[in-house]
Amino acid sequence: MNNILVGNLSPNVTEQDLRSLFETQGAVQRSKMMTDRWTGLSRGFGFVQMKSDAEAEKAIGVLNGTDLNGKALKVNQARPQLHRRSGKQG
Repeated sequence: MNNILVGNLSPNVTEQDLRSLFETQGAVQRSKMMTDRWTGLSRGFGFVQMKSDAEAEKAIGVLNGTDLNGKALKVNQARPQLHRRSGKQG
């Protein structure tokens, strides 16, 4: 449960900005901003992994809707990624 999806990120938010915000709610084990593979630009979302489920639940409750660089964050529990098929067939 301690893996958190953070959406609606402003393009100018850095991974350190994201990590610093979540560290106000507990110990952050990992943070990762998702970027476009070709351009390197932010895709507008990222993931944060907290040290414990309790800290993750607290962070979700407190930070969902928080303004970060002019945009209201969407903070939710991350769901496991389902296996995706590649674009090539046959």
